[in-house]
Amino acid sequence: MKKIFTFFIGACLSIGLMATSNAADKGTKEEAKALAQKAIAYYKTHGKDKTFAEVSNKSGQFVDRDMYVYILDANGMMMAHGANEKLIGKDLTNLKDADGKLFAQELIALTKAKKSGWVDYKWPNPVTKQIESKTTYLEPADGYGFAVGVYK
Repeated sequence: MKKIFTFFIGACLSIGLMATSNAADKGTKEEAKALAQKAIAYYKTHGKDKTFAEVSNKSGQFVDRDMYVYILDANGMMMAHGANEKLIGKDLTNLKDADGKLFAQELIALTKAKKSGWVDYKWPNPVTKQIESKTTYLEPADGYGFAVGVYK
């Protein structure tokens, strides 16, 4: 009986540690907001060209676990992206998520209105390679939207 109890306790602890580990691998909404604000501070100090290059560096300071910064302009053009360089220079106006939602239009609207906010959609997670629910925080600065999302 003691062996069964010891095994059960050990199994429960292992499952708990795995759940904690998985949660630690994902960014939080607070961390996403802070990362976007860090990118804006970098932009104000180093300018557009250096910021776009650093944001697009997959191993740079603006990539953290499953979070990465991306920057779009008020017309919907992707200026920098920390996870997918193929999106840089692309017009996002008609970009849809896995369910067909034109989520990029919501991001562009926030940028144009010079308002911060959150947008929900489904997107491939660069860590798991799976389509997952995501919410992205966008904060505008000088006609650009600095965005960071977290997977739910």
